[in-house]
Amino acid sequence: MSMFSQIKERIHVLYKKLDDIQLFRKIGITYQVFWNLFLLFIVFALMSMFFVGGTAAGYFASLVQDEPLQNSEEMTTKIHNYEETSQVFFAGDTYMGELPSDLERHQVALDDISDYVKQAIIATEDEYFYEHEGIVPKAIMRATYQEFANSSTQTGGSTLTQQLIKQQILSSEVSFDRKATEILLAMRLEHFMSKEDILEAYLNVVPFGRNASGNQIAGVQSAATGIFGVEAKDLNLAQSAFIAGLPQSPFGYTPFLSSGEVKASIDPALNRMRTVLSRMQSEGYISEEEMQEALDYDIQANFTDRTPPITEKYQYLTYEIMSRATPIIAEAKMAADEVNLDDMSDAKRNETAQEYTAAAAHDLSNNGYRIHTTIDQDIYDAMQDAVKDNSLFGPEKEGENEEVGAVLQDNKTGAIIGFVGGREEGNQDKQFNHATQAKRQTGSTMKPLLGYAPAMEIGSTQPGIVIPDTPMNYSSSGDPIRNFDHGYKGLQSARKSLAQSRNVPAVRAANSVQHDAARETLQRLGIPVQDGAPFESTVLGTIDMTVEENTNAYSTFGNGGKRVESYMIDRIETADGDIVFEHEEKETDVFTVETNYLTLDMMRDVLKSGGTASSVPGNLNFSADWAGKTGTTQNTRDSWFVATNPNVTLGVWIGYDSNHSITQTVNGLRYGPRNQKIWSNIANAAYGVNAELMAPSNSFSQPEGVVSRKICSLTGTAPSKACEEAGLVTTDLFNKKFLPNSSDDLKSERYVTINGKNYKARSQTPEEFTERGISLSGDLFNIGDISSYLPDSVSGIVSDQEAPDDGSTPGKVSGVSLSGSSLSWSKHGASDIVGYRVYRADNGSDNFKVVQSVKGNESTSADVNDGKYAYYVTAVDSVGNESDASDIAKGNDWLSKDEEEQKKKEEDDAQSDEDEQGDSDSDSDDDSDEDEQDNTDDDDNDEESDDD
Repeated sequence: MSMFSQIKERIHVLYKKLDDIQLFRKIGITYQVFWNLFLLFIVFALMSMFFVGGTAAGYFASLVQDEPLQNSEEMTTKIHNYEETSQVFFAGDTYMGELPSDLERHQVALDDISDYVKQAIIATEDEYFYEHEGIVPKAIMRATYQEFANSSTQTGGSTLTQQLIKQQILSSEVSFDRKATEILLAMRLEHFMSKEDILEAYLNVVPFGRNASGNQIAGVQSAATGIFGVEAKDLNLAQSAFIAGLPQSPFGYTPFLSSGEVKASIDPALNRMRTVLSRMQSEGYISEEEMQEALDYDIQANFTDRTPPITEKYQYLTYEIMSRATPIIAEAKMAADEVNLDDMSDAKRNETAQEYTAAAAHDLSNNGYRIHTTIDQDIYDAMQDAVKDNSLFGPEKEGENEEVGAVLQDNKTGAIIGFVGGREEGNQDKQFNHATQAKRQTGSTMKPLLGYAPAMEIGSTQPGIVIPDTPMNYSSSGDPIRNFDHGYKGLQSARKSLAQSRNVPAVRAANSVQHDAARETLQRLGIPVQDGAPFESTVLGTIDMTVEENTNAYSTFGNGGKRVESYMIDRIETADGDIVFEHEEKETDVFTVETNYLTLDMMRDVLKSGGTASSVPGNLNFSADWAGKTGTTQNTRDSWFVATNPNVTLGVWIGYDSNHSITQTVNGLRYGPRNQKIWSNIANAAYGVNAELMAPSNSFSQPEGVVSRKICSLTGTAPSKACEEAGLVTTDLFNKKFLPNSSDDLKSERYVTINGKNYKARSQTPEEFTERGISLSGDLFNIGDISSYLPDSVSGIVSDQEAPDDGSTPGKVSGVSLSGSSLSWSKHGASDIVGYRVYRADNGSDNFKVVQSVKGNESTSADVNDGKYAYYVTAVDSVGNESDASDIAKGNDWLSKDEEEQKKKEEDDAQSDEDEQGDSDSDSDDDSDEDEQDNTDDDDNDEESDDD
């Protein structure tokens, strides 16, 4: 029986039932009339349906008529264009964290997602997922009716496919146009992608609210790790149901506030979880027992702990990585688009660069890059700890802390191993990086780079060559060049001048190099060069550099004279593992190995006794072959120390952002030793992590082209016999190409010293007041009178000047006195006195003879014999004129000739008187004897009478 016959038969049965109740008889309608009316109704209904359908179809067509037809590649590319969080890695692929982003998302394959999650999402969001072809008409009609009727109940009609289209291809606009386009594209996508691919894409893009850190999350992997701290594949039933319930209202159901704290009540989310479990049970995915077990699971107790954002601990590092990665990605995008900025006008170049930079910054936050850095995590952390000793930093000034910047670089590769961006790593208010962003004047750290090394490169100086530290003016302004102590050391070697950080010799060395050659040296060192530079003052550190730039320049010395550009980004990969960028080392020849080693050897002395960084070795916990240089800028606004060894270079700067002067002394330490202590603390901290890196067993190797030679320390030339006799021979290193090929022109010369200054003796100058010395012409260094600039350790150097002569005979010496065995006198006032003669006369003699000659520069006293001697002193000038005798100073027992004769006469007269008196006494003695005898007898008689 045909379908039409069956319909007719059913109509006939219906008519009989109605006729049994006499309905049609009452109104007079026969079966035939009823049938004809039914046919008319069917025709009318079909016509109405076709009209409405046609109208709807026409309306639908009008909504999508402007939508371009997208092919398979276009659509799948957009679907898989996930906004994914970029990740950062320390050296050795050690995970560091995620870059700051508005949304955290991590892609995951469908096979790595728990089946519970898949089932929960399908049961809750799209129960007909595996049956429909992108849309469910019934659901669409229901949703449309609810929309037109303004129903309070909105059940929604979007399949997972439609939601995916809305998330990845269309905007979130609510309109019939967008909905129509969504339906069209959903049906089209089902022809291009499998159900598994659609489900995987959906689970990677759908939003899930916030994680335990308060960050917005999308994708099931970020939800699993951010809410429960597990991988998506390890989610249990309860966790899966909880997560699957979130997409309906991500921020309504999310259990976390933006601060990362758990909401006061998570009941809405738990109620939604119960709904999900119920639907999973009704769809047959789980049993009643499994549902109950999941309901009994303590969701809140299993929330993960808050994960600190990467910027909380590594704020300086994070933003430094972002600032370096952005231009790298921009360049990669321009290369892919074959954009060449060099071919553009200035305005177009700037505009294009800004566009690509902005696009790169967006991609960096949202394209899921994997950024691998050179930073050693343990060393970086140790460096931060090393600068936490506040006792080594100056006081706060106008609300500013004294800051620090440091960089540790591998000499061979240029890799930045660690850095210190400031004293408060992790402080969200501190983003200005003092290691890589702060441009500061470099002070005396520039002297080896622009002064001594370039000069040695052309042979104008060598370590042992004397460069006068004497008064000198800038040729451009005429202003004097001053040393830090406002004095001058005179004639000393380049080596010593560098160790003591003298300014004038550094300028003289730099001036010996042609301007263009000096400029090229700066450029090869990677030092930013302004127009016209270098100037005379540039060698003293007036140029602005970052700590990274200065450290990188010094790493040239640690790498045999070859500079390798510093870098921090090793490579950048896409989320799929494709390499976007990989660092390539760029090596630049700067100095020959001979010049490089000679400079290193000079800088070793900076860390030795007498050098400006002599405190460093005592501060270190280890030994290594360090060579470095200190630096201080005008008004003590900056303090530097940069040093290199065969493995690494470490540079440290301290100062204030607003250029306040550094406090001279803090807790007993001057600013220089204080900065060197900070440098040492950082070096010790890195050594504690990697001893082999910081303390290589090898030292810098002396190349064959560097040899040791004896030289005259005053001239830097091969020593003459006169130099040897004067004990002025020293030994130092030379580049073989620039060995001294001539001997000095020193000669032995008689000289006198007047008022502390050596003069060439005149022909009339008495020999007794001269000494033998070396004649050295001031023309050798073009500094005129050389005697004022001789090193303290050198004596006997004679200038070209003859001893002065005032043309008159000296006046008498005054103030002569004798005290015991010391004869002294007053210094003569004449300007040409070369010495004094001491005359002595014996007792009773007026014949004075010279017994001593005293050089005028040595003393105004003499040791003499006391007692029966007399002395006087004369002054002798440069032409031999001798003053009259001074007043006589005599011993207590000394008499002049006349006095001695008078004394003798008196003694003789006294003796004669004594003799005459003696003769008279002899005659009277005889009479006295007789009288005495008589008296004696009388006495005897008296005694006898008494006895009686």
